[in-house]
Amino acid sequence: MSKFFIHRPIVAMVIALLTVIVGAITILGLPISQFPNIAPPETKLQATFVGADAETLAQSVATPIEAQMSGVDNMNYMYSVNATANGQTTMIVDFGVQTDPNTDLILTQIRETQAASQLPSSVTQYGVTV
Repeated sequence: MSKFFIHRPIVAMVIALLTVIVGAITILGLPISQFPNIAPPETKLQATFVGADAETLAQSVATPIEAQMSGVDNMNYMYSVNATANGQTTMIVDFGVQTDPNTDLILTQIRETQAASQLPSSVTQYGVTV
């Protein structure tokens, strides 16, 4: 059988192409809507504090926001990354799979607004992006 395909490579290529085409067509028919969501919704906050190092960002920007975020409903965990190069704090808040991402976003925005009074003035000038 292998000699047949070795001596006739065009037949082997046609069979391979037909297999790829049939596979592509069957992918469209898969019932993807029946599968549950397994990726938890995330909310990302970004704040800029020009000229600040990572430690200053952690103390003056990340800590007040994290203190307010700690009571958000259905939150699984959160973490923040402070970058000295661009003076930016990025915080990721992960919620449970069963929650509505729009509700999670609104809850996060409310908590960020509550923390805004504790942030330095240059951070509030640039704004906190949710």
